[in-house]
Amino acid sequence: MSDLFVDTVSPIAGRTLLVSGLATAIAVVLGIPCGYAIARRRFHGRTLLLGIINTGMGMPPVVVGLFVWLLLVRSGPLGTLEMVYTRAGMIGAQVLIATPVVIGFATASFQALPARLPDLLLVSGAGAWRTMWLLAAEAKLGLLVSVMAGFGAAVSESSASLIVGGNLEGSTRVLTTAIITETSRGEVETALALGVVLLAMAFVINLALTIVQQRRRSG
Repeated sequence: MSDLFVDTVSPIAGRTLLVSGLATAIAVVLGIPCGYAIARRRFHGRTLLLGIINTGMGMPPVVVGLFVWLLLVRSGPLGTLEMVYTRAGMIGAQVLIATPVVIGFATASFQALPARLPDLLLVSGAGAWRTMWLLAAEAKLGLLVSVMAGFGAAVSESSASLIVGGNLEGSTRVLTTAIITETSRGEVETALALGVVLLAMAFVINLALTIVQQRRRSG
């Protein structure tokens, strides 16, 4: 069992953490400022935009994977980048899956703050960036939920990674696609080990974020 973990499970787990971790980080960098802008501003088409974002939160990963594959395949508009069947392509697909989730939760978190708080901060002398930073600190509980939800969406999907990454052994195979592969081969022991590692990884990361969240709440 130890040889199985070292030779098979450990490299795939590390690759999964790298791909989904980077995808989540990019989604957070893009999603939280977008959520802030949507929550703070009133503009034509805002409700439609929120509807699109909410739809994106439930978008089937297989559709996202097909869309990204069509963009990155050699005959596609981004074919010259040669990102299909690479980790970079997988990260791009997971970013598209996680970003609407982060934006949706971030928007709700900022909207839950007192409506007059941003104006009071601006009147008190805080600049635009300082105001956003202070509001993000006030909405920290909800924003941490957006990070957890974004990571969960990225690390748990399999179809987009399978389509865009190709499930190449030693290169683009991650925990979810490896579980599918090992199950189809009848390698139940390996599939179970991969499943346990995936659950443990998600639990540890979400537990760490929950500890930070609850400390903030008690403070």
